[in-house]
Amino acid sequence: MAKAKVPKRPTRDEFVLEELGNQITEAYHEKSEVLLTVWGWEQQLRGQIVHLDSRTGKVHVQKPSELVKVPFMDIMQLDYPRD
Repeated sequence: MAKAKVPKRPTRDEFVLEELGNQITEAYHEKSEVLLTVWGWEQQLRGQIVHLDSRTGKVHVQKPSELVKVPFMDIMQLDYPRD
């Protein structure tokens, strides 16, 4: 049985990744609510970054009802809510 083709995550250069890392670190230190665009997810993830795990490379985001752990490499964009 053939495996379904899953689109590959877009590659980004080191400058884009460094800038994204800086934005995530800043939002973490300021305890800001953020909107993360995550590769492969239909909806944006909204919450507060509560932990940056360098060992696993995951960003822990606290939503009102749950804690979500997102791989850093899957985060495409960070925005701030406009409401």
